[in-house]
Amino acid sequence: MNKIYRTKNDRILAGVCGGLGKYTDIDSNLIRILYILLTFCSAGAMIIVYICACLLIPDESDMRQEIMDAEYRFKD
Repeated sequence: MNKIYRTKNDRILAGVCGGLGKYTDIDSNLIRILYILLTFCSAGAMIIVYICACLLIPDESDMRQEIMDAEYRFKD
């Protein structure tokens, strides 16, 4: 199962659009353009959505640490 996370290498602000791009297999630049258009159309409400996504979606390094911890527990 594929999980969503904020990317480290495809990041401009917090990596939310890059993570959505990897999760949906869509180019992250297209997601960024769509996000900008939605921000203008919603009078800035998408900024709150982006901030919430930054707080709720885990970082890629956190996901890697969880996988390493799970592998360590599995070996014991």
